[in-house]
Amino acid sequence: MKITRIETFLVHPAGRNFVFVRVHTDAGLHGIGEAYSAGLDDAVAAVIHDFEGWLVGRDPRDIEFLWQLMYNASRFPGGVITNAAISGIEHALWDIAGKALGVPVYQLLGGKCRDRVPIYLHAGGATPEELAENAAARLARYGCNTVKVSPFAPGRAALSSGALNRAAAARLEALRRALGDDVEIAVDAHATIFEPVRALQLAQAIKPYNPFFFEEPLRPENIDALAALRRQVDVPIATGEMLYTKYEFRDLLVRGAADIVQPDICCAGGLLEQKKIAAMAEAFYATIAPHNPVGPVATAVNVHLAACTPNFLILEYLPDDVPARGELVDEPMRLVDGHLELPTRPGLGLDLNVEAFAQYPHRRWHRAFPLRADGAMGYP
Repeated sequence: MKITRIETFLVHPAGRNFVFVRVHTDAGLHGIGEAYSAGLDDAVAAVIHDFEGWLVGRDPRDIEFLWQLMYNASRFPGGVITNAAISGIEHALWDIAGKALGVPVYQLLGGKCRDRVPIYLHAGGATPEELAENAAARLARYGCNTVKVSPFAPGRAALSSGALNRAAAARLEALRRALGDDVEIAVDAHATIFEPVRALQLAQAIKPYNPFFFEEPLRPENIDALAALRRQVDVPIATGEMLYTKYEFRDLLVRGAADIVQPDICCAGGLLEQKKIAAMAEAFYATIAPHNPVGPVATAVNVHLAACTPNFLILEYLPDDVPARGELVDEPMRLVDGHLELPTRPGLGLDLNVEAFAQYPHRRWHRAFPLRADGAMGYP
């Protein structure tokens, strides 16, 4: 079996692009994957197109070799664009391998460790009361027991650090009062705190409400600063969405900078690379809670990872029951009682609905950045 061509599809259903990949073979099988949507998604597609010339004529089942070819033969491997392209292609290779053997992908990676995959949802709100109401409604709708929220309300740039921490505590207090003690509440600072001491103060402010984890209290460039913060708090620290491949996660784990690692399967290197990252984390008694903010194919790949990974904790989940997501694939992963069921179809267990893509043309986007009260760029 040989690879004959690779396609990319850029669609923009809701707020950001999804970058889908389809790898074709001369055996009549094709596989699908999803690359990370970084904003410059036409650049991701261009790298995938370049890799197509490296891979055509090769056996798609030689997944480890083809990964090493794409990574090590790149002049400067690393970074989100190259790793997103590698990841999307790699997913599709696993999909082909599973289809060729007639089994779900997780059966090729050690078999299942669990029968279903726990997920968490996002909730937001301008006031503590609105946040609590929205969180309760979402958890009830999807039968879920874990929610992730921002500690920051709109207008945070105008607040002093003391007021900011009091406002964060008020948000967590309202959530805990509304949801009770048995619901898990994760807190995500989105790497927008600059000084480590401010992150420490915020961790201390939210600690009384027993947060499930404190995500990205600092940016990832200075791992030593994050490690120092972790030594000062007893709130679990989670991070990793902006780290790529086993090499960067090795530094995070050796320095003892996180309790929970959050690689993104669409830009950390793909399914097998994420499995390697999880194995390293297991040796450091860390769990894995994959970053998963993009499309339904990414969710499916993460379900296979979760199925066969013993130290998997929980999966970030954007519901696929909305038309702009669910119609992009033929059969999204099935959510029952706050858990995603394991697929039984060969390969990844779903396929692209290409006919629907024309409704959502590609557009440029970028992540919003916090601004100070005077409108200048900065870390409030």
